[in-house]
Amino acid sequence: MHLCLPQMNGMLLFCMFSSCGSCVSAGGAVGPQLKNNQLYKFSYTTQVVVDKAQRSKEGSAGYKISSNVDVNLVWKDPSNKDEQLIQLKISNVKAEPASHRSEKKNVLGGTTIESLLGKSRLEALTKPFFLHLRNGKVKAFYSYWAEPVIIKNLKRGVSSLLQLQFNTGKVIEVLGVTRKSSSVTVFTIEDGFIHSAESQEKHLLIVNAHRSSSASVMSRQRFTLVGTEAGPLETAGTDAAMVVKSIDAKIAAVGIKAQKMKTRCKTCPSLLQQWQAVEKKLEPGSLSKASAPRSFLELIQTIRKATKGDILKMLKSASKTSLPQVVDAVTSSQTTASLDAILEFLNFTDAKSRVLQERFLYACGFASHPNERMLQILLGISKGKIGSPDIKESVVIIMGALVQKLCQKGGCNLPTVVEVKKMILEGPDSTQEESKVQMFLLSLKNSLLPEAIPIFTKYTESEVGAYSTIALTSLQRYDVTLITDQVKKTVNRIYHQNRRIYEKNVRAAAADVILSSNPSYMEIKNLLLSIGHLPREMNKYMLSKIQDILRFHMPASKVLKQVMREMISHNYDRFSKFGSSSAYSGFMAKSVDVTSTYSLDILYSGSGILRRSNMNIYAASKGATLHGLQVAIEAQGLESLIAATPDEGEGGLESFAGMSALLFDVQLRPVTFFKGYSDLMSKMFSMTGEPMNVVKGLILLTDHSEVIQFQSGLKASAEFQGGLAIDISGGMEISLWYRESKTSVNNRGALVVSGNVTIDMDFMSAGLEVSFETEASLDFITTVQFSEYPFLVCMQMDKTTFPVSEHMKKHESLSTGKSVVWQKSNKMLIPGSEFPLHQENSNMCKKVFDSSG
Repeated sequence: MHLCLPQMNGMLLFCMFSSCGSCVSAGGAVGPQLKNNQLYKFSYTTQVVVDKAQRSKEGSAGYKISSNVDVNLVWKDPSNKDEQLIQLKISNVKAEPASHRSEKKNVLGGTTIESLLGKSRLEALTKPFFLHLRNGKVKAFYSYWAEPVIIKNLKRGVSSLLQLQFNTGKVIEVLGVTRKSSSVTVFTIEDGFIHSAESQEKHLLIVNAHRSSSASVMSRQRFTLVGTEAGPLETAGTDAAMVVKSIDAKIAAVGIKAQKMKTRCKTCPSLLQQWQAVEKKLEPGSLSKASAPRSFLELIQTIRKATKGDILKMLKSASKTSLPQVVDAVTSSQTTASLDAILEFLNFTDAKSRVLQERFLYACGFASHPNERMLQILLGISKGKIGSPDIKESVVIIMGALVQKLCQKGGCNLPTVVEVKKMILEGPDSTQEESKVQMFLLSLKNSLLPEAIPIFTKYTESEVGAYSTIALTSLQRYDVTLITDQVKKTVNRIYHQNRRIYEKNVRAAAADVILSSNPSYMEIKNLLLSIGHLPREMNKYMLSKIQDILRFHMPASKVLKQVMREMISHNYDRFSKFGSSSAYSGFMAKSVDVTSTYSLDILYSGSGILRRSNMNIYAASKGATLHGLQVAIEAQGLESLIAATPDEGEGGLESFAGMSALLFDVQLRPVTFFKGYSDLMSKMFSMTGEPMNVVKGLILLTDHSEVIQFQSGLKASAEFQGGLAIDISGGMEISLWYRESKTSVNNRGALVVSGNVTIDMDFMSAGLEVSFETEASLDFITTVQFSEYPFLVCMQMDKTTFPVSEHMKKHESLSTGKSVVWQKSNKMLIPGSEFPLHQENSNMCKKVFDSSG
C-alpha cells in the first residue's frame, strides 16, 4: 500500500508503503502487530543540523546519535488485538558530527558517549521504556520520573516512529521573520510490523528584509529492522498500566509530548557586566554606527533575564549622555521586571527629565509585542500629574498606537483597550483647547479605529486648518474599503470649496485622499477641470501630482488615462501651468526581498515661501506595505516678512513653522520651530542653521523567538532580532537679506539584524549565528530664492556611500567547554547617489547654484 497525505502547513507529506494484505479492518485502524516470543532488533539514527538557508560550503553544524533498539511485545489486550504494550531498550549509543569533520574541527574527537552523557545518564538512556499502543497510536509513554528531560526526550524520539502521527506548522510575521516548515515520514510495513521508518523535518527561518541572513534547521531519523530472534513471552494482566507496575513500580506514564529543557548559561555576563561592555558604544556620538544597534540587541537579551533590582542598578549607574539609550533598551525588553524598573526610575512630575520620558513613550509605541499592561501603564500616567505638556500629549498619542497593535492581535475588547478607545474617541469634542484637540486627533490617527472615520470626516471641514490637515491625512491611512461615499462627498466638497474657502495645504491634502481612494471617473474629471482655476502654485502642484501618478503607475492612473482621452479635460492650457510646487515618486531600492519607494511633495505660497513639504518612504514585501518614514514640514503666515500678499483664504493666519514625523506607522508628537510673530522674530535672529531633533533613539524592529521541537525529541531555539539606531532632524532657515529660505530633513541610521539558531542537547550543542548590518544617511534639502518671480527652487535628496556587511558563524561545543568555531564575513560599499527628481528641478538647481556662486 502507498499512501500520501499533503497538508498545506508549509508542507506536510506522510507516506506509508505496506505489503500487508489489509491495513483497515471493520473494527478500525490496525496498527503495527508484534508477535509474541519475538525480539525485533533495529538500528536507529537521529541527527539535527543547522545551516544557512542556502547551504554553505563549510558544511552544516550539528550532531548525529546512533544506537541499537530492541523491541518486543509485553502485553496484548485479549479482547482487542490492536491494543498492545511494547518494550523498547536502547543500547550501543554513539555520537558523531552530522557532517564530515577533519580531526582538528571534530569537537567529538577522543570522546565516548559515557564521557559526554555521564555514567548515570547513559545508564538511564539504556534502561527499558514502554509504549502503550492502541490502533497504531500511542496511548501512553512509560519511563522513570527521575530521568533527566533530555533522556526522556531521546526515548520519545524513538517512540515517535512507532506511531503514525506528527505535527508541523508555520508562523508568518509581516515585519520580521517567516517560518516555512516541511515534514516527510516514510514507513515500510512488512508482515504486519514496521520494517523501516524514515523521517525528515525542515524549518526555514526567513528574514523578510534580508533573505541571505536566513537559517535552516533540519532533523532526520532512520529506524531500520536488522533482524529478529527469540524473545520474552507476554506478561499476563488486565490492562497495560497494571502490567507496567508489575514489571517496575518506579516506572510511570510521563507523556509522549517532549518536555522543555531548562538551560542555564554558565558563561553569560551579568547585566552590569554587559552594560559596562557596551556603554561606550551607546553614547550619542556612536548612534550612527552599526555598533550601537548591535550593542542595543545584546543588552536587551541580558535585560530579559535580569531582575528588577539589577535593571534599576544599571539605570542609576548610566551616565547622563548614555541614559536615554538605556531607557530605550529597558523599555524595548518588555518584561514585567523591566517595565516595573523603568516606572520606578522615571518621574513624570519632573519636567526636567522630559527627554527620558519621551524616549520611554516612543519605545512603547514601537513595542514589538505590547500587552494590555503596557497600555494600562500609559493610561495611569495620563491620569496622574505630568510636569511637561509635551509629555502629556505624547502619552495620549502613543496610547493610540498601542490600541492599534493590540486590536491587530485580537485584543480590541480587553478592558483597558475599551477604556482608552472611549477616551480618545470622545476626546476631540470634550475640549476647546486647540493643543488637546490635536492631541486626541493624532491619537486616533495612530489607532486606525474604524469608529474614528466619522470623527475625522467631521473635522476635515473644521475652520482650524491644523484639525483639517490631521483629519485628512488620517483618512488616507485607512484601507480604501472603509472610505465611504459620505467621506468622499465631504473630501470633494473641501477640495472644490463648495461651502467655503480653505487653505491650500488643506485642499492639497483633500486631493491626496481623493486620488488614493479608488476615485471615480467624475471625481478625476472634476479634479482635472479644476486645474487652471486654482491659486498659481496649487495649479502647478496638482498638475505635478497628476503627472506623477501616471508616470509611477499608481492605482488612480487607469481612470486618469480614461478621463484624459477627453479634450476638455486634457488640453495644452491646463497642462502647461508654471510654478515651483511639485510632487515626485521614485524607487530607493529594489531587491528580491524588499522594494523601497520615496515620494516628495512640495507646495509653496504664491510669494515663494514654503507652505508644505512632505517626504515619505515606503517598504513593500510580499504584498504588505510599511510606511517607514514621513517627515512633513509646514509653514504659514510668513508673507509679512517679505511684504507679500497672502494667498486666498490665508490672510489671517498666525506665523508658524513646525515639523511632524511618522515612523514605522507610528505618528509622533509634532515639533514647533516657532509660533507667533514675536517668537518668529526672536528665533530668526538667533537661528544657527542647526536642525532641530525630531526623533532620536534605538528601536527594536524585529523580535522573533521560538522553540522548534522535533519529532526526534531534540529541539532547536531560534532568535532573530533587528535593531535600528535612528536620528531624524529638520530645520528651516530664512534669510531676508538674501531673500532665500532653506529647509532640511536629515536622516541618520544604522541597522543590525541578527539571528541565532541553537540545537541544545544539554551535553552538547551546535548553532548558527547570522547577521546583517549597515549604516546610512539621507538628506533632503530644499533651497528657495524668492527675490523675483518665478522664484528659484532646488530640491536635493542625497544618499551617502554606506557599508553593508554580512557575518556567519557556526559552532559546535560540549558541556566540558571544548568547542570548534568556523566563520565567514562579507563586506561591501554601496556608492552614494543623488536620488533622481524631475528634469525641471535639475534645471532649477543649476540656476540656484549659478546665482549663489
